[in-house]
Amino acid sequence: MNKSALHLMLAMAAAAACPAAVTPTVKPPKAIVMIYADDLGYGDVGCYGAKGIPTPAIDKLAEQGCRFTDAYSTTSVCTPSRYALFTGEYPWRKEGTGILPGDAALIIDTKKPTLPKMLQSHGYKTYMIGKWHLGLGEKGKKIDWNKHISPSPNEIGFDESFIFAATGDRVPCVILENGNVRNLDPNDPIEVSYKHNFPGLPNGKDNKDQLKLMWSHGHNQAIINGIGRIGFMKGGRSALWKDEENADIITDKAIEYIQKSAKAKEPFFLMFATHDIHVPRCPEKRFVGKSRHGVRGDVTVELDDCVRRITEALQQAGLEKDALVIFSSDNGPVLDDGYRDFAVRDNATHSPAGPFRAGKYSILEGGSRIPFIVKWPGVIKPGTTSKALLNQMDLGASLEQLLAPGKANSFRDSENVMPALLGKSAKGRDYHVINSTGKALAIRHGKWKFIPAGVAIRDGINGASAKMSKSPEGGSLFDLEKDPKELDNVASQHPDICEQMKAKLEEIRQRPETKADQEDLLPLDD
Repeated sequence: MNKSALHLMLAMAAAAACPAAVTPTVKPPKAIVMIYADDLGYGDVGCYGAKGIPTPAIDKLAEQGCRFTDAYSTTSVCTPSRYALFTGEYPWRKEGTGILPGDAALIIDTKKPTLPKMLQSHGYKTYMIGKWHLGLGEKGKKIDWNKHISPSPNEIGFDESFIFAATGDRVPCVILENGNVRNLDPNDPIEVSYKHNFPGLPNGKDNKDQLKLMWSHGHNQAIINGIGRIGFMKGGRSALWKDEENADIITDKAIEYIQKSAKAKEPFFLMFATHDIHVPRCPEKRFVGKSRHGVRGDVTVELDDCVRRITEALQQAGLEKDALVIFSSDNGPVLDDGYRDFAVRDNATHSPAGPFRAGKYSILEGGSRIPFIVKWPGVIKPGTTSKALLNQMDLGASLEQLLAPGKANSFRDSENVMPALLGKSAKGRDYHVINSTGKALAIRHGKWKFIPAGVAIRDGINGASAKMSKSPEGGSLFDLEKDPKELDNVASQHPDICEQMKAKLEEIRQRPETKADQEDLLPLDD
């Protein structure tokens, strides 16, 4: 047995023997704010190395808190990462957690524990704002967009919701507030189809003269606000959004919730899921030209302004010193993701994934290694950096232990890493299962990353044109400390490590449900 394999075996044994992490005793925050960007890469903001995109508000969060360098989204695409964040369960365990169409049914079991339900049970008001993309309504039933839609975020633990049903490039292009389409005229009902267009309506493929933003692939069905979308839509003209206004609209709503909770002196959890910097990239005019990297850089500046406004609202409400603020992204970056917005040209001198390779959709590090910043004045030492291994999904178990020390973990795959989040420990989780799409998995432990044989590897930062290959026989093993770009497969030099990582991955696959997974969370007595 070689020296590296022996070290790995000893680390595995130590991890198995260690008790659960002990969370420091800290008075719970009055406000928990999660700012969740869309398609923002590790290298897209200043505090992670970006030079041509000014992000002073995000950088200030890092200056005032802790910046994590080994943090991951659960998957390299949006829907499954969001599913895992709320449920504390790896999305590859459940069928139907891939990228959803805009008319999909809710994929979160309303009877299971969720992050917002857990926070509700500890007295927090819970608010969901922005991109949802986890489905609405009941499975097997067509959504009627002209009536109250249930289940929605409100049924999985949010007291109030103000959401985009899916993504900005998918119909319906409307905002729903607590299960109802906002500003809908009942005399102009909405119809949605992902199969066929409605008679007489233009589409992006045949009516290019009506487009203000040309598509590059897909995105050529319904035309809304001069932009081709995925899917077809009829009616609802008074409810349609204007893409350029959406960042301000959802930020205004977030500030309204902050002010309302502060006035009522109620602790709250705000999930603020931005549309930026996902396609279509349509910055409000005051942000156009504010970066050196075209429209993709400009919507990153717009995102930063949303962060500024929310953090200032916390300060103005007297909550800044008693607020736990978390900033991250749902997956890695992508340049051309369906529209000709010149992102490839304009980002030629920019590295959206930072020191890592590939981006969105990939099992490689660029796909799910993301920015992750935590700020809590008086608790987390400002200006710190941590190499603790984290998964966004760990917020469920970590916050649960903060609020109820010693309570059994309610979540199947979420782990208590609160000591690391608070800067009290350099250690996070021992293993992280990396997922690209479907059930394509890899595993990370310490400096090692193992991709089993046959797993698809997407190499590139453009969704449609990325080079595809497969992990070879024997798998792919990378030393991420020496080789962050995953260019040197050392599997043949360390067969013992490969076998051990493969066995650990299979063990995690077979992990049984916890009792809490099988029973709904009960609220605490009033």
